[in-house]
Amino acid sequence: MKKNAFIFLILFRSVAIFAQESYNLQRCLEAGLQKNYDIRIIRNEERISANNVSWGNVGFLPSLDLNVGYSGDLDNRINQKYTGGETDKNKDILNQGANVGLNLAWTVFDGLQMQTNYERLKQFHEAGELNTKLVIENWIAGFVAEYYNYVHHNLQLANLRYAVLLSKERMRIAAEKYNIGSDSRLDMLQAKVDFNADSSNLIKQYEVVYKSGVNLNRMMAADDVSQKIVVSDSIIALNSSLDEEILRQSMLRSNYNLLLSAKNRTVSELDYRALKGRNYPYIKFNAGYGYTLNTYGSGSLERMENLGLTYGFTLGFNIFDGMNRNREQKNARITIENRLLQYEQLEQSLQADLAQMLMAYRNNLDLIQLERENLQSARENYEIAIERYRLGTLSGIELREAQNSLLNAEERLLQAEFNTKICEISLMQISGQASDYLK
Repeated sequence: MKKNAFIFLILFRSVAIFAQESYNLQRCLEAGLQKNYDIRIIRNEERISANNVSWGNVGFLPSLDLNVGYSGDLDNRINQKYTGGETDKNKDILNQGANVGLNLAWTVFDGLQMQTNYERLKQFHEAGELNTKLVIENWIAGFVAEYYNYVHHNLQLANLRYAVLLSKERMRIAAEKYNIGSDSRLDMLQAKVDFNADSSNLIKQYEVVYKSGVNLNRMMAADDVSQKIVVSDSIIALNSSLDEEILRQSMLRSNYNLLLSAKNRTVSELDYRALKGRNYPYIKFNAGYGYTLNTYGSGSLERMENLGLTYGFTLGFNIFDGMNRNREQKNARITIENRLLQYEQLEQSLQADLAQMLMAYRNNLDLIQLERENLQSARENYEIAIERYRLGTLSGIELREAQNSLLNAEERLLQAEFNTKICEISLMQISGQASDYLK
């Protein structure tokens, strides 16, 4: 009864899977690109860097302030003695003042530092765009790997289902042979033990598939991360025609880490130009227009009003700053040199990664061919073994060995195909072509 219930559970899960909507890789990627939190955050950061590209952010535009003020002083007692000997005493004297005005401040020239800083902001914005593309590229590569990991686990699940069916058939034959007295109870019990072991592995594999599905939902920012995903891919599709030279040229042209490294060097050169701008004088313009009212509680003047324009220019030049300017410019030149070295180091590292991954990719392609041949031999071997077991010329232990050889051959082939796919994804990512999976 328990055995039948277990088989029913397997069939029920299979029917439930086929009843659900199927997703392919492109559909999953499109959903994830719209909703993934990391991608949405980096896009917002790119928008911030775009908003920062303005002339006002570097001080090129003037600032205009409106000022309104009031002041007063109350003197409880004032004693005044003049040089002629006269004295004057006053009590509770209130003097008041009020003003309103517009003040304009504008840096006319600062050694072209403003123009250089504006170019720096543009470079930061372009770096932000590259960083967004890098995050998206990495997400696509990671998602494609997880997608095919999910496909791989589902194929393993099917393999384990097949193992359960083989063990069930062996258990049935062993029971029939025991019932007619042609075999011992020991062989029947061993067949049941092996069936239970395969069933246990199948149950564990359901958990592995579930966890991988949750990871896919999380990467797509699905509302329900526990929802079942049914993928349309029943095999791991491989691209066996990747060309080394095309990948290398694409890497040098399109790898976003390399492009960001080059952009950092450009920013460092602009930093140096901005520091050189401090070698020149600066010119500032100030202007104001306002109204001032003062009232006095004593003396011959009771009230005074002013309405008018004030303006002026300031020409300045830093003569000596403790040699800091020279030191900072030397450090900026060293930073530029380091940026170049970092670019060359990154390029060399990517070349090494590309060479190693290509070697693994080609080896796994050869391994797939070998494992396919092994699988064919294992299938033929199992067919002969099961037939001999039915005839009673092969023991249950020998049949189990043939069954394990078949299942292991299938598992090795699945693993080789998955490893090849991971190598392929890595090569596409290194060469800056991961977005091709969207096509």
